[in-house]
Amino acid sequence: MTWTAICQLDHLLPERGAAALLGDTQVAVFRLHDNQLYAIGNGDPLSGAQVLSRGIVGTRGDVPVVLSPMHKQAFDLRTGACLDVPGVTVPVYPARCRDGLIEVAVP
Repeated sequence: MTWTAICQLDHLLPERGAAALLGDTQVAVFRLHDNQLYAIGNGDPLSGAQVLSRGIVGTRGDVPVVLSPMHKQAFDLRTGACLDVPGVTVPVYPARCRDGLIEVAVP
């Protein structure tokens, strides 16, 4: 697995997302208020638009989610599962902070 630096941790505001292009893969990277990092595919599988990085970050119960800006479906940041449409998912990628840099691994 190859880790790619995305940006400095302090450049990504808490409860916000950012898009990154890793090879041919668009990734949405999120930093939560507790500095937990998540990376999922940026593509909204229901609309086909590359927009999940611009979604609203929050929780549903104790599940960290991003709401698609297109139709407001909630995607679990841990698993990629859509909580509103069974069977719909987005890819999930490992994310970490190393030496103050956010890094994501894409196969």
